[in-house]
Amino acid sequence: MKISTMKELLDAEVLCCEENLGRHVYSACGSDMMSDVLAYVKDQAVLLTGLVNSQVIRTAEMMDMICIVFVRSKLPTPEMIELAKENGMVLMTTKKRMYNACGILYQNGLVGNRLKNE
Repeated sequence: MKISTMKELLDAEVLCCEENLGRHVYSACGSDMMSDVLAYVKDQAVLLTGLVNSQVIRTAEMMDMICIVFVRSKLPTPEMIELAKENGMVLMTTKKRMYNACGILYQNGLVGNRLKNE
């Protein structure tokens, strides 16, 4: 799925790196706990979160994510936006809640990791 498609599906506002909206993503995760992202997330390109601090950008960077969607109308700080720009990471915000945003993306073909027993 193109990041631009995610933007449309979530009725999101792009906060930085709009030039990367044409990039494709193949999986996503939703979490407000960056420790869970580090422990359980693998091969995800998109992070959906309501947490707004610089650790979110640092975690996404470590996990090679290319897009963060802030849910519940959350807005990152100018410092976070600058850090994302340095990494070419698309930041978006949506009014949707995490559960709904994840469901919309999943329903439209964006998946998460499969567990071994699935």
